[in-house]
Amino acid sequence: MAVLKVEVDPDEVGIDGSRLQRVDTHFRRYVDDGRLAGWTIVVARRGRVAHLTHHGLADVEAQRAVADNTLWRIYSMTKPITSVAALMLVEQGALQLNDPVSRYIPAFADARVYAGGSAANPGTVPATEPVRVWHLLTHTAGLTYGWHHAHAVDEMYRAKGFEFGAPRGMDLAAACEVWAGIPLLFQPGAEWNYSVATDVLGRVVEVASGQPLDGFFSEHVFGPLGMTDTAFSVSPDDVERLAALYVPNPAGGLVRNTVMGEAVTREPAFLSGGGGLVSTAGDYHRFAQMLARGGELDGARLLGPHTVAYMTRNHLPGGADLHAYGRPLFAESPYRGVGFGLGFSVVVDAAEGKALTHEGEYAWGGLASTAFYVDPAAEVTAMFFTQLMPSSTHPIRPQLRTLVNQALVE
Repeated sequence: MAVLKVEVDPDEVGIDGSRLQRVDTHFRRYVDDGRLAGWTIVVARRGRVAHLTHHGLADVEAQRAVADNTLWRIYSMTKPITSVAALMLVEQGALQLNDPVSRYIPAFADARVYAGGSAANPGTVPATEPVRVWHLLTHTAGLTYGWHHAHAVDEMYRAKGFEFGAPRGMDLAAACEVWAGIPLLFQPGAEWNYSVATDVLGRVVEVASGQPLDGFFSEHVFGPLGMTDTAFSVSPDDVERLAALYVPNPAGGLVRNTVMGEAVTREPAFLSGGGGLVSTAGDYHRFAQMLARGGELDGARLLGPHTVAYMTRNHLPGGADLHAYGRPLFAESPYRGVGFGLGFSVVVDAAEGKALTHEGEYAWGGLASTAFYVDPAAEVTAMFFTQLMPSSTHPIRPQLRTLVNQALVE
C-alpha cells in the first residue's frame, strides 16, 4: 500500500496552517449534518504533503471510520490514467494522435452522424473526417453517454444497454463495436461532449499495446508508481476496506446504493478506462505527484515533461472554453473559463470561471464526488475522496479550491 503521511509543516511551504484548517472546519459540516458519510482530504505543495485528514465514516451501517487504507470508487478519475497510458504509447511510437480510431477498431471506419429524426428511426450523414485518437482524448469524437437523457443519440445508447457501464457480460471490445454502430452526435471535432470516448481510448490502448487494459495499467503505470491498491475490482480480502456508496435521501440524510456499490466486488468483463477503477488516497496521490513532477516519481518516469505540458494545455480549437465549445450537459467540470486538454480539464480564464484558482490548473473528478487537481502556478495538488453520487449534489470542488488557495501566503 502506498503510505500517505504529512511530510512538512504547512508554513514551511508557504501555507498558513491556521487558515488551512478552514478546509476541515468547512467539510466537517457536510458529515455532521448528514450530507456526506465521510471523507479524506490531501493537500500537497512543492511535492510534499502538508495536510492529510479523515473525517466521518467509510460505512455508516457498519460504523467503520474512514482510514488511510480506505478504498474508494474513483469512477471518472480513471480517465486521466487511461489518457496517460495512451500518451505513453504515443511516446513509444505505437500510437499517433492523428491516427484514425478505425486503425485499431475497424468498426469505426464507417461512422455516421446523426442528422435528425427519432432514436428509433434516425437520419444520418457520413462523417466528414475519421474519428481520431485526439478526438477521444478531448471528448470531441461525437460520442455520448446514455445517462445524459438530452438527445436521441443518448436514447440509442440506453436502448443498447448503455446507461451506466455496459450490459453484464459484455467486454470492452464488444462495447466498442456497438458504439461504433450508433450515429455520432456531431461531426468529429465539431463540439465537445462528455462521453464514452475514454472507454474507446482504453480499447485503443489494448490493441496498440497488445495487452488487456488491466495488464497494461498494472505493468506500466501502477507497478512503476507503487499503486498497489488500484484495480478494476476489490478482492474478497479487501472488501472490508471498501467505502460504501451513497445517494442523497430526499427526506434527508443518505441512502446506500448497493447495486452500483457492490459491482466492484466482482471481476468485470468490461474494463472501463472511463470509470472503472478503485483506488486509495495514497495511490492516487502518487499518480498526481507524477503529473506535477513532469511525468516522473521516485525514479519511475512514465512520460516526458514536454508530454505532460502538452497534455495539460487547452486543446479545444481556437482556445475556446467548454461554455463556447461544449453542449450544456453534465460533466465533471465547470464550463466557463475552463478548456480541455488530453484527458484533463484546464483552467484558461480563472476570472471568467469565477473560481479562486490559477490559469493552467488541470483536474478531473468522479461520479461519487471524488476530485483532484494540480495547480502548477501555485505548486499545489489537492484531492478529495468521498462516496456520494451524483457528484453534482454539492459544490465540493470549487469549495475545495477556494479553501486551499485562501491559505496560500506565498
